[in-house]
Amino acid sequence: MKTLFEHAGGEEGLRAFIEIFYRSLLTDPLLQPLFGEGRASHVDNLTAFTAETFGGPDTFSKEMGGFPLLIGAHRGLKINEDQRRRFVELYMAAADQAGLPGDEPFRAALRSHVEFGTEVAVQNSHAETDDQLHPLREVPRWEWE
Repeated sequence: MKTLFEHAGGEEGLRAFIEIFYRSLLTDPLLQPLFGEGRASHVDNLTAFTAETFGGPDTFSKEMGGFPLLIGAHRGLKINEDQRRRFVELYMAAADQAGLPGDEPFRAALRSHVEFGTEVAVQNSHAETDDQLHPLREVPRWEWE
């Protein structure tokens, strides 16, 4: 069976998706304050993270700072539930706009991935000590549901 990475079109398919998604974050009034003017490296990082999570190359962990980079990026942001839900909404809309596969198994995996990821990000964004961080410390591997 194909990996989620392969089913999504590999690096090219995921990059197109993440570029659309990231542009939507930077123009959304609820989420833009979390991202400011944006950073060019964010698309590269998020693409590599998603690729690795979906069974692609482990570039994010090996060459880009891995999970500690994500923890550091979210700490102190104080992400609220409305922002979390909007992030999920824009993520799924970007999947449509990018033409990612629309089959139910893939979309269910995509949604569960972003739902889980945003819950981890919210917890880490409110953590004032390391003990308050979510226990996840490495890039999770996502599978078909």
